[in-house]
Amino acid sequence: MLHFLCLILVGFFNLLLAQSAPAPIRLNQIGFYPNAQKIAIVLSEKQTPFELKDVLTGKTVFKGRLSEPRTNQHSGKISRIADFSSIRKAGKYFVEVQSLGKSAPFEIKERVYKEVAAASLKGFYYQRVSIDLPEKFAGKWARPAGHPDNKVLIHASAVSESRPENAVISSSKGWYDAGDYNKYIVNSGITMGTLLSLYEDYPSFCENFMTNIPESNNGVPDVLDEALWNLRWMLTMQDPADGGVYHKLTNPRFDGMVMPDAAKNPRYVVQKGTAATLDFVAVMAQSARIFKNFENKFPGLSDSCVTAAVKGWEWAKKNPAVLYNQDEMNKKFDPDVVTGAYGDRDVKDEWVWAAAEMYALTKKPDYLKDIDFQAGQAMPLPTWSQVRTLGYYTLIRFAEEIKADPALTKSLEKNIISFADNLLTDLEKQPYHTVMGKTAKDYSWGSSSVAANQGIALLYAFKLTKNPRYTQAAQGNLDYLLGRNATGYCFLTGFGSKRVMHPHHRPSVADGIADPVPGLLSGGPNPAQQDKCTTYTSKFADESFTDDDCSYASNEIAINWNAPMVYLSAALEALSEMK
Repeated sequence: MLHFLCLILVGFFNLLLAQSAPAPIRLNQIGFYPNAQKIAIVLSEKQTPFELKDVLTGKTVFKGRLSEPRTNQHSGKISRIADFSSIRKAGKYFVEVQSLGKSAPFEIKERVYKEVAAASLKGFYYQRVSIDLPEKFAGKWARPAGHPDNKVLIHASAVSESRPENAVISSSKGWYDAGDYNKYIVNSGITMGTLLSLYEDYPSFCENFMTNIPESNNGVPDVLDEALWNLRWMLTMQDPADGGVYHKLTNPRFDGMVMPDAAKNPRYVVQKGTAATLDFVAVMAQSARIFKNFENKFPGLSDSCVTAAVKGWEWAKKNPAVLYNQDEMNKKFDPDVVTGAYGDRDVKDEWVWAAAEMYALTKKPDYLKDIDFQAGQAMPLPTWSQVRTLGYYTLIRFAEEIKADPALTKSLEKNIISFADNLLTDLEKQPYHTVMGKTAKDYSWGSSSVAANQGIALLYAFKLTKNPRYTQAAQGNLDYLLGRNATGYCFLTGFGSKRVMHPHHRPSVADGIADPVPGLLSGGPNPAQQDKCTTYTSKFADESFTDDDCSYASNEIAINWNAPMVYLSAALEALSEMK
């Protein structure tokens, strides 16, 4: 009996080592399409042979030699590539390098990212507010409803003639924004824009993109059903008297690490602002276009979105620079609010996105009047505070239908391709053979979303040029997110051999279940380490990550990070099905 217990303890210890040890062979721990590029990164000073072996039989199916060395610009470490792209037979494999060990197992098969894409979309279901998550749909992560938000107070900063301080409104539904339990219009904006764009770019794929949510099989794609849960909430955040939109719905302070139904603190909507209103306008315009095609399922919804968008636009025109400054607000009004600020000091990009969506909806050129698209400047990667590129994507998507100015369309196309080409520059020198991580700037807060949004930009370049180099590089960034990176982690919860287990996410911490809520994208390396968590093991930009729930700087989750993960993985699946 003692011998048996010892074996169990040794096995458990080995499992812990597998989770924490920095394995020298890094690759996409999920797998590859049969015809795709297939590489692993090996940290090795020597150019040694490697073998690809079948998991079931242990037989070697391919022998190769590691590439010439590549020096990591962040850490100085030497890496080499093991390329086994020629192997196309479906199966389960691992890479073995003599004296260095074995890689995580992975698969080669068609539709290899179907589960990843579905899980990352299902992640939004687990973030739903104001509703029970029953076991039928949530599995062991079932939980009671939290935050009914049917008695939300008007904060002193948000009063209007018809809504005095502490007046009560109902503002239920929506998604919890991140690891916390608040709801923010600005961050919902880019999140919704990204998910709705997936549907507009790949509608046929989305028709059969199923995730087992309560609305599945209702004749509406799951991505739209899920977006609708947040859209319904966003509609409640507009003041019906004037069309302005509240910046956020929040507690004055963050809830503790408790389950949603245990959080009982008062909730407020706070100050209306231009950034929030324009993000709202963009989402409403895009939603109006899409849900017009589902009028029989949602009668009047499209018209409601049009009305909300027009009223929001009119408010923004009258209030073009009402910027949300939480510190200044707290000097004037009580109670103080110290949750996520999402403050933006420049709303030129929100004007671009909102104008593009309104023009695509109405075909009225007045919406583009006096809008500076900054097409001659380098294209910025989309983030919550920089949404100009979302407007670019929309104008290009509908260029023929809306008869956009050919000169503008041409300049936007050139801008996207130039951005993608810049990403591809020196790819063959990068230590993990990814466009992600060429500079330390890529490793900002939520760096995983940088990788995903770079992938999306590359896919738009592919749509414009049909050059497969762009899709291959986009695939490389998904490989990065699924394990081919300097940390060795697969950053999507519930996936990979070395997986994130302790995200900064209240339900995952408080539910008493060892496994975190699945399908959530961890923020990823962040050398700023703002959380002061003591478990980081490296300050190198690409290694600055710790799988610890104290690390909100590197290991939180957020809806605006999950959305590009959904887009990238689903779009690659869609493109693979088209071949």
